[in-house]
Amino acid sequence: MIMKLKNVSLLLIAVVLIAMSCKDNSETIEITPEAFHASVDKTVEVMVHDIFSPPVASRVFVYPNIAAYEIIAQNDSTFHSLQGQISHLKAIPKADEAKNINYPLAALIAHIDLSKRLIFSEQRIETFRDSLYQIWEATNTAQFEASKAYGIQVADFIGDWMDKDNYNQTRTMSKFSIDPENEERWQPTPPAYMDGLEPHWGKIRPFVIDSSAQFKPLPPPVFSMNENSSFYKELKEVYDISNQITKEGDASEEVLIAQFWDCNPYVSVTRGHLMFAAKKITPGAHWIGITKIACKTEDADFNRTVFAYTKASIAIADAFISCWDEKYRSNLVRPETLINKYMDHEWKPILQTPPFPEYTSGHSVVSGAAATVLTNIFGDNFGFLDDTEVPYGLPIRSFSSFNAAAQEAAISRMYGGIHYRAAVEVGIGQGKNVGNLVNGRLRMVK
Repeated sequence: MIMKLKNVSLLLIAVVLIAMSCKDNSETIEITPEAFHASVDKTVEVMVHDIFSPPVASRVFVYPNIAAYEIIAQNDSTFHSLQGQISHLKAIPKADEAKNINYPLAALIAHIDLSKRLIFSEQRIETFRDSLYQIWEATNTAQFEASKAYGIQVADFIGDWMDKDNYNQTRTMSKFSIDPENEERWQPTPPAYMDGLEPHWGKIRPFVIDSSAQFKPLPPPVFSMNENSSFYKELKEVYDISNQITKEGDASEEVLIAQFWDCNPYVSVTRGHLMFAAKKITPGAHWIGITKIACKTEDADFNRTVFAYTKASIAIADAFISCWDEKYRSNLVRPETLINKYMDHEWKPILQTPPFPEYTSGHSVVSGAAATVLTNIFGDNFGFLDDTEVPYGLPIRSFSSFNAAAQEAAISRMYGGIHYRAAVEVGIGQGKNVGNLVNGRLRMVK
């Protein structure tokens, strides 16, 4: 479903709670948690419009969040700077205490500025930003200008650090080469038969994990089309589950779960002779949405909100690096390819198979990492209503905990017909390893 663009003016009225009285242009500019949520939401909206891949989307989240966090950590003794905790991150420039800097405002400006640099449709962010700038400047020109200058200074600093993460170099690396004669290796899948997505993402500089291979999982079951082999049994399980749950139609609980966690920005829709992309969020964006829900449920203040987004986005980013390293190492064929060849040439998975190798499941790894970190922040058995997918025509689902949501996200990939059981179960463990490392190494709250 193509997401309807939000009316910027209505968005600002609804979510940016800023004091508008400005008789003497000297009131303190109030920056609420809703203002930061609005900036994150705008970035997600633009990413969906621009059709960002799941790994690249995780990069779009993490750097703006870190920039904002480092600013608030400098002025709030509750939080530790990430300097040195992320080994390659140096101290951001110090704010001039003689200037009238509003730290939440500077943090929000840094977030908006870096987000704009990381997406394609910059004008959409600029329109959002300029509407806010007008309000802030009218409220307190001196405070706005000082905070803006510092926010941009920090954004420039984090931007320079960001540019050294090997992303630009991977843009020039070769496409992934397939081996059509080797049936155990990944092959492009219908309907678009896209090339392998981000084959060099394992070369991106990680944040907390020591390397992309730190949590290298056990290999998948040995490929074999022998009916008694573990691999064949897992393949047959995917086929049998799909056939069973589709007997009940779209109302089946398993089908609803698969659809809810689809989060595939590359779904191709064919109508007549035309093919176009149905725009959706990525799995990382879904968990960023859950972070928002948790913050609002807890009524977290501005600084704690920035902290939660930052820690979650670091775990998500490292989870993608870890997962993609394994995907292109094991390079395993998707169920759809083999089922169509050996079992049922007319069979289609409930979800469209994404364009990259099967093992491990990206949803499982990312969900395991994000749930582990969010549990550390908000506690276990933190119940919530997940309305992240409502803009895409899907209903709200309720969860008793972050881990329960992660388990459902993982199994949804089997229900959807795009992953074997091993990719799901091993993937959750791989993600939890990443999340536990983030929890153990980053001492963000004093």
